[in-house]
Parts: sequence; structure tokens; C-alpha cells
Amino acid sequence: MSDYQVLNVRSAAILTNAYVAGTVIGPTNGNPSAYNQLVIYWGFTKGSLTSGELKVEFSHDGTTYYQETFSSVSGGTSTETLGVHSQTATGNYRISIPIKDNYIKISVQGTGTVTSSSATVIAVLGNV
Repeated sequence: MSDYQVLNVRSAAILTNAYVAGTVIGPTNGNPSAYNQLVIYWGFTKGSLTSGELKVEFSHDGTTYYQETFSSVSGGTSTETLGVHSQTATGNYRISIPIKDNYIKISVQGTGTVTSSSATVIAVLGNV
């Protein structure tokens, strides 16, 4: 087993105003449970959009998915919220997430007018 693997999740395509999942990464195409790190390379062209959003979900069985969460700590209390990565400028973005899951689903959507927008998503599985 290699400790580094690159997977094309979504080829360049115009965004829509609803989340569209790319190729789900699972035991037969990437085997994410063998790795502990996910790096997402997100190529985003804003076009006429207000923003682009990327959502990451994880599953142990390929049926029930759990969305990535973000924590906010205040006064000794940790509050978890469903996480979405949002961008308002054209660019190539790198998102790093620790993992230990059987399945990973990465979805993107645009907000606003989708004219001239585009997104690509590449996933890198590795061990650190």
C-alpha cells in the first residue's frame, strides 16, 4: 500500500445552486480507511457567483453520511456546527482534514448566478 494517493473527484464543470456530489471515495477506489489525512485541492472560478461552497461528508457504511463539523469554544463550552467551506474569490484552495472513515463524499455548489463559474475537486489521501 502506498501512503499517498491522488483521486479525481470532480472534473471542471459549471456549478449549480444545489450541492452536487463528486465521485464518492470508498473501499474500492482509494480505500480511505487505510489513511489518516485527506487533502482537498479545490479549483474554483467565481464567474458571476456570490460564492462557492464545498461540503465534506463521511460514512462508515456508505449509506448514512455525517457532515464535517467545526468547533467554536467559548467559556469552556464547545459548540459544534455543520461545516461548509465557502470562497468568494477565484483561486486554487487547499483544505486539510484528518480522517479515519470508510467513505468520503465531497459536494460543491454555487450561490447566485452560475454564469462562467467552474469547480474542480481533487482528493489526496495520505498518512502523516
